[in-house]
Amino acid sequence: MKSLLVQFFTWWNGATWGTRFFTWRKGEFVGNDEFGNSYYRERGGKKRWVIYKDLAEASQIPSGWHGWMHHRVDTPPSEVAYTPRSWQQSHRPNATGTPGAYRPKGSILTPEHRPKVSGDYEAWSPDS
Repeated sequence: MKSLLVQFFTWWNGATWGTRFFTWRKGEFVGNDEFGNSYYRERGGKKRWVIYKDLAEASQIPSGWHGWMHHRVDTPPSEVAYTPRSWQQSHRPNATGTPGAYRPKGSILTPEHRPKVSGDYEAWSPDS
């Protein structure tokens, strides 16, 4: 019952009922990626979409599927033997708001102090 309510009221968990209905009615399954996301295209049309396995995070689309989703290539990676280029990196989850987030020197969340630089502000005082 909980999963039914989650699908009905949220868009960030998998797919909404509208997306599921559109997929059932006009969608053609193309393939899955290594994260378990499912890719579809419209029969006889140009629309392409993804139904995420868990939370909807666009950075979780692998590079081969990203090219297909954005119409840079016509054949999906499931129909060809796609190998990523040497400069393409694998997915790293967004660490914002977690203990693994980047915190530069001088951040209020780090004990380190930012080094002084020449452009630092000095308050004006009438005595100087």
